[in-house]
Amino acid sequence: MLENYRQHAAERAALGIPALPLSPQQTADLVGLLKNPPKGEEDFLLELITHRVPAGVDQAAYVKAAFLAAVAKGEAQSPLISRIRATELLGTMVGGYNIQPLIDLLDDAECAPAATQALSQTLLMFDYKYGVKEKADQGNAYAQQIMTSWAEAEWFTSRPKVPEKVTVTVFKVTGETNTDDLSPAPDAWSRPDIPLHGLAMLKMARPGIEPDEPGKIGPLKLIVALKQKGYPVAYVGDVVGTGS
Repeated sequence: MLENYRQHAAERAALGIPALPLSPQQTADLVGLLKNPPKGEEDFLLELITHRVPAGVDQAAYVKAAFLAAVAKGEAQSPLISRIRATELLGTMVGGYNIQPLIDLLDDAECAPAATQALSQTLLMFDYKYGVKEKADQGNAYAQQIMTSWAEAEWFTSRPKVPEKVTVTVFKVTGETNTDDLSPAPDAWSRPDIPLHGLAMLKMARPGIEPDEPGKIGPLKLIVALKQKGYPVAYVGDVVGTGS
């Protein structure tokens, strides 16, 4: 699995786009490797489980969350991931399959502080919030801390302040920009793969815009050159947003 993914990543890099996230089967294979890691692959395995599995309610996220929950609860082991680190990684998964395990870990003395930090910063709780409230009402100090954190909006107040000034580099697009300029209908087949689909943005030439491959790949080299100025790139068009 590792060599196949490396090859896939290299092919995508040649196109200037990131590798696809791991599929459910690839994630299951990764879990097996994390339990018995091949020598020399430790860092790559940790990179994959940390950054290359989709968050939320993707099926690969289900596999990841189930594995991390088992490690955090002591039901499974990996020489690369401690119980606390597994809890921390659960906390990065935004919402979905990670929430109930984190709530369960509020009763675990070793992992509860990490679970508390994670849940305090999680917004997509939905009805799971009642599980936290129930524990708080029963006297669980960690659950009480989470309820207080939510009430005080620490998920927001702990973030960096909005800067007084933002400097950007303008990507000037002349004329009208409509839906088909940004997401061409002939390339609709690639829409689920956003980085790949993005290659077709502005693939037709216009004044000031020269596609890398007219009719196929948009002005990626121009955008890369603008990024090298060191500022965020702002899309500025004469008319933007018509067509849908």
